[in-house]
Amino acid sequence: MKKHLLLSCVCVIFACDQTKKSEMTETVAAPVAAIKPEKLEKHGDVRIDNYYWLNERENPEVIDYLNKENEYYQQCTAHTKEFQKELFEEMKGRIKEDDSSVPYLYNGYYYITRYEKGKDYPIYARKKGNLEAPEEIMFDCNDLAKGHSYFQLKGINISEDNQWAAFAVDTVSRRQYTIQVKNLVTGEVLPYKIENTTGGSTWAGDNKTLFYTRKDPVTLRSEKIYKHKMGNDVAKDELIFHEEDDTFNTFIYKEKSKKYLVIGSSSTLTSEYRILDAQTPDGEFKLFQKRTRGLEYDISHYGDKFYIVTNKDNATNFKLMETPEKATGMENWKDLLSHREDVLIEGVDIFKNYLVVSERSNGLNKIRIRPWDGSEEYYLPFDIETYTAYTTTNVDFDTDVLRYGYQSMATPSSVIDFNMKTREKTVRKEQEVLGGKFDKNNYEEKRVWATAEDGTKVPISMVYRKGIKMDGNNPLLLYAYGSYGASMDPYFSSIRLSLLDRGFIYAIAHIRGGEDLGREWYENGKLLKKKNTFTDFIDCSKYVIEQKYTSAQHLYAEGGSAGGLLMGAVVNMAPQLYHGVIAQVPFVDVVTTMLDDSIPLTTGEYDEWGNPNEKEYYDYMKSYSPYDNVTAQEYPNMLITTGLHDSQVQYWEPAKWVAKLRAVKTDKNQLYLDTNMDAGHGGASGRFEALKEVAKEYSFLLDLEGIQE
Repeated sequence: MKKHLLLSCVCVIFACDQTKKSEMTETVAAPVAAIKPEKLEKHGDVRIDNYYWLNERENPEVIDYLNKENEYYQQCTAHTKEFQKELFEEMKGRIKEDDSSVPYLYNGYYYITRYEKGKDYPIYARKKGNLEAPEEIMFDCNDLAKGHSYFQLKGINISEDNQWAAFAVDTVSRRQYTIQVKNLVTGEVLPYKIENTTGGSTWAGDNKTLFYTRKDPVTLRSEKIYKHKMGNDVAKDELIFHEEDDTFNTFIYKEKSKKYLVIGSSSTLTSEYRILDAQTPDGEFKLFQKRTRGLEYDISHYGDKFYIVTNKDNATNFKLMETPEKATGMENWKDLLSHREDVLIEGVDIFKNYLVVSERSNGLNKIRIRPWDGSEEYYLPFDIETYTAYTTTNVDFDTDVLRYGYQSMATPSSVIDFNMKTREKTVRKEQEVLGGKFDKNNYEEKRVWATAEDGTKVPISMVYRKGIKMDGNNPLLLYAYGSYGASMDPYFSSIRLSLLDRGFIYAIAHIRGGEDLGREWYENGKLLKKKNTFTDFIDCSKYVIEQKYTSAQHLYAEGGSAGGLLMGAVVNMAPQLYHGVIAQVPFVDVVTTMLDDSIPLTTGEYDEWGNPNEKEYYDYMKSYSPYDNVTAQEYPNMLITTGLHDSQVQYWEPAKWVAKLRAVKTDKNQLYLDTNMDAGHGGASGRFEALKEVAKEYSFLLDLEGIQE
C-alpha cells in the first residue's frame, strides 16, 4: 500500500458562556481513501485509476468514506456554524414568505402559485373566471412533502375540460418522476401510478387520453412515448414511439393552438418531429421532417401554417421559416425572417395578431414585435447592458398582451404585461426585497470586456456596492458555466446581497461554450475547441486582477455541473490565480464517464464533448479532464459539493477527485467534500433548505476573507 499525504486542518471552536468566550484549537486529520488501482485501457493508452472503486454506490466502504468526508468538513468549519445560521436568517429575511406569482389566464381559469409563511413548498391554486372567485387548491406541496427528505412536484397538466390534472413527483432527486392524475372536481387522486417518467405529460383533445415519456431505467435517457386511456390498467398502456438512437431523447407536447400533438426527438445537433391531430389521439403520428444530421428545427403552429426556427441552409444563428400544415417537408419551407450573422434567434411566441421573436445581439436579449398584418414592427426598449429580458407565461393565444420578465444585476425581477397594440406596459409585480435595507441605487452594475489569448473579446457582467475603491483589495467572486450553448444572462439575486454588502464584487464571465454572443460562441467552446472555455475564464480572471478590481489573494471562482468541470480545469491550469474555488456537483472525470454508456445521459453528450471511442476525442478529453490532470502542485482552498443520488453528474466523480487531490497536492489549503446524502443534482428541495447550502458556500468564502459577521 502506498503512503498517503495526510492533510490536517486547524479548526477554531468557540465555547461560550454568559461572560466570556474562550478559543480552542484542535487538529483534525483529513479522511484517506483506500488506493485500489484499476487499470483502464483505451486506444493502447493505459490509465491507472486508484479510486475507481468509489463508484460502488451500495458498498458500505463507499458510504463510510463519504460520511467521513462530511464529518471532516463539519469539524473543520464548526467555527462558522453560527455565522452560517446568521447568513441563512439574513437571506431568508429578504424573501417574502407569503409570496405569490402573477396569475395567468388559461382556458377560463386564473392559475396562481403561492407560498405561505414558514412553509418551504409551493401551493398550486386556480380561480374560475375572475380573481375574486373562490380559490381551488390543486396541490399543497407542503402536505405532499411530509415524510420525505426530498420532494419535487412538476409537470402539472390540465385537461381541456378543466377536470383532470396530471402531475409528477420525485422524492429521491434522481429525476425519475411518478405521474398521477387528480380529479379536480372531486379532489380524488386516482389510485394508479406511472413510474420512471420525465414528469411531463400531455392530454389529447378528448380529455381522456394522456401521453407521457418513460426513461431507460439505467441510463435515464428519455426514450419511449406511451398512451394511457383513463380507466385502463397502466400496465396495458400502449407504446406509441420508441427513440432507438441512444444519442437522442424524446418528448411530447401539445401546440399552443391546441390543434396538434407533437412528438419530438432531439440530440445536441439534430431535431425531428411527428404530429397528430389532438382530437384523434388513436391516429398515427405523421413525420414532420425526417432527421438530417446537423439540421436543427423547432415548430410552432398558427392558422394553416407551421413556423419553424431552424439552422437550415447554414443559418448558424438560425432563421424563421414557414410551411403549410399539410406540406411539412423542408422542401416546402420558405424564409420569413432571414439569417443574420450578428443576431441569434432564440425562439418565437405566436399570438393571433402578433409574432414575437426572442433574439440575442451583442450578448444582449432583444424582444421583437411583428404584427401579422404587415404593419410596422418594433423592439422593446432596454437601456443598460447588464439586464435580462425574456418572454414568460404566454399561454393565451387570442390576446394583444405579451407577458415578459425583466431584471438586472442591481434591479429585482419584474413581471410586465405589454400591450402590443397600444405599446403600454403594466408592471404586474416587482420582486420585493424585505428587511428595509435594500436600495438598488446603492449598487453599481457594468459590463466590461476581457481579451482572450486568441484576441477574442469576452464580456463580463459585474455588480458591487457604490463607493468601493478599485485598488486590488476587493474580494471578487467570478462565476461561469460555458457549456451546452447555455447563456448566463445577468440576473438579480437578493441572496447575493449578503456578499455585496460585505464588500464582494460579483461577476459573471460570459465565456465561449455558452451562446451569449451567438451560435458561433457555442461552437467555439465545444468538442475539439473546448479548451477555449477554460482559457477564456482564466483570461477573464487575469483581466479583473490587472484592472485592480481584485487580486489573486482575493479572487474566488465558482461553477456547477459542467461549470464544475470548468473549475476543475482552471485549478489545474492556473491555480495561482485563485484564493478559493467552489465546485458544485462537478463533472470532472470526463474520459471515464464518456466511455461508460451505462451512465445516465452519456451517449447524448457525444455532440458536446466528443465520443472518446474515437482516438482524436479521447486524446483531447484526456488533455483537459480535471481528474486525469491532477498534479503535484499547490491548489487553492476548495469546497466541492455533490449529491448521492445525482442523475446528471454521479457522486463518485467529485469523490474521486477529492481523494486524488488529497493524495497529490502539495499545499495545506482547505479541501472539503460536502455530500448531500439525500439529494441529487439540484441540491436540497424546498426554498429555505436550499438557502442553507448557499449559507455554507458564502461562509466558506467570507471565512477565507476573515469576515465573520
